Amino acid sequence: MWSSTRRILDLFGITVPVVQAPMAGAMDTTLAIAVARAGGLGSLPAGMLNTDQIHDQTVEFRKQTGVKPLNLNFFAYAPPVPNNAREDAWREKLRRYYEEFGIDPNVAVAGANREPFGERQCELVEALKPEIVSFHYGLPGSALVERIKAVGCKLISSATTVAEARFLESRGCDAIIAQGLEAGGHRGMFLTEDLSTQIGTFALVPQIADAVTVPVIASGAIADARTIAAALLLGASAVQIGTAYLFCSEAKITPSHRAALKDSAHAVTMLTNVLTGRPARGFANRLVRELGPMSEIAPGFPLASVAIAPLQKYAQARGSDDFSPMWAGQAAALGREASAFELTNQLVEDANELLRRASQ
Repeated sequence: MWSSTRRILDLFGITVPVVQAPMAGAMDTTLAIAVARAGGLGSLPAGMLNTDQIHDQTVEFRKQTGVKPLNLNFFAYAPPVPNNAREDAWREKLRRYYEEFGIDPNVAVAGANREPFGERQCELVEALKPEIVSFHYGLPGSALVERIKAVGCKLISSATTVAEARFLESRGCDAIIAQGLEAGGHRGMFLTEDLSTQIGTFALVPQIADAVTVPVIASGAIADARTIAAALLLGASAVQIGTAYLFCSEAKITPSHRAALKDSAHAVTMLTNVLTGRPARGFANRLVRELGPMSEIAPGFPLASVAIAPLQKYAQARGSDDFSPMWAGQAAALGREASAFELTNQLVEDANELLRRASQ
């Protein structure tokens, strides 16, 4: 049935070639469990969780799914060097919103909860032994990578260029996620900050498939059976699906975000760095429209979000996402409401039928 995907099915221990994208802030174990029960790879986004939360969610996943494989996803970025002048300029840029909401512009704010993978997280991985460990923004240092692989975890990460894919393979990745420009959320780019080097999924996948020997997972604009079939025909061994799962009841998103998804045929997604300091694709909100979408003075990831946090808290308390990320990919209009289990089954069934017809 899935002859072109056998390698990755065996590698991950799954029965259908679907990887659920780890969407930090938009999901918890419920979504991962549903996808795992349907035969796909359930993923838990750990980059915004502390070690106790990661432990508890992993235990819950194991309890609900038994021997189903689990992907724990982490951030692998280098923390930005503090720059007082730039951060002061950013605060000044946001001053008018603070004044509008009656918030002291000099209020002390806690740091961003997006800790990169380090010693504490590695010790937890060694204890929990998830079947797969994935990264966004490259890989951690080689010593940490060796420890991850030493306990039997498969290693994957995102590449946005052929050069990044080759880099990841050379450093031990067992599979590579080819993330096209269409994908929702943050760019996984790490060898360059030049957005002009980014290309679409269906140009990127065959180039990476030709350049590496490990299996390739297509990500970006994968939202229905047609795009799944196309990705597999272009050389992918599996697909990673994100935005389409946000339509599911298991997604933990705000009413405003869900409304934007339902109206995604008319709502525009764009790349912006003003919400976190790193380019990410989502629906435009007030902050993106008025400041961006791209700002040269936004502090590096994740520092831009620190000064926005009081504004986000104020707006969300009033039912507004004017200062909150609403990540979504370019193919959001292809999504449909269903449970994550039902969606996974239907996408697989429909894509299989398309591939069967194509082979006749």
